Amino acid sequence: MTRIVILTGSELRHTFFRKFMALSPDIEVAQSYCEGLEKSLRAWTERETVHDLRARHLAARERSERDFFGLFVQTTPDCSNPLFLPKGDINLPQYTDGIMDQDPDLVVLYGCSIIREPLLSHFRGRMLNVHLGLSPYYRGSGTNYWPLVNREPEYVGATFMYPDAGIDTGKILHQMRASIVWGDTPVQIGNRLIVDMARTYREIVLHFKEVKEMPRLPKPFLERYYRKSDFSEESVAKLYQNFKEGLVEAYLREASARCSKVPMIENPGIPANPCE
Repeated sequence: MTRIVILTGSELRHTFFRKFMALSPDIEVAQSYCEGLEKSLRAWTERETVHDLRARHLAARERSERDFFGLFVQTTPDCSNPLFLPKGDINLPQYTDGIMDQDPDLVVLYGCSIIREPLLSHFRGRMLNVHLGLSPYYRGSGTNYWPLVNREPEYVGATFMYPDAGIDTGKILHQMRASIVWGDTPVQIGNRLIVDMARTYREIVLHFKEVKEMPRLPKPFLERYYRKSDFSEESVAKLYQNFKEGLVEAYLREASARCSKVPMIENPGIPANPCE
């Protein structure tokens, strides 16, 4: 039995993740710390004077999450012991002391704030994070959104790493690409990836003692770093224009060649999601 603490958010995809992890008979979730929505992308966007396209895109994402995860979340018993707290408070002593006092085998991160000291040092080698995006190619915010805006679906994926004090700069354990199929929309690609990510994350937790140290990827010629403030009306318009013009179909015709130019770290023994 592996005993874990989960640090996550409270959107539907995060609820799906923590409840899914807690279903495994070989994983005990001692506590899930779930940060609130006060600083979410939707909350940030709604403060903008003009945000019609962004609001429609985020509404479509939320609708798709309900379609993908809603029934599971509504009907699955919650064995993840959630504790809800404001966004950004996870590094306050009242929470960090509680996490350290529980002394879990692993601390599992998905969608929480950047973790700082003393948690980083206390759980060095026992804290895992998933970055939805392929590091080091895309870092920062929206790292599976911008590859689709830039017509680069081969960069859509997930990166499992040891977190450090930087942003998406920790040592990488394993990576996987999104499974993309004909007719996909942006939100369908993202939600399918979250399902595949959760399955892979569970395997990493269950077989953590077998996870090997992996060499770092060569520094890419171009690293793309985006901030929340880069999310614009123009980028949303471009995203949907790309799909209207056949982005998915063009990618599927060239997937093998395109993926071969974007190397990933694939840890032996951890199931990888094939690039299709």
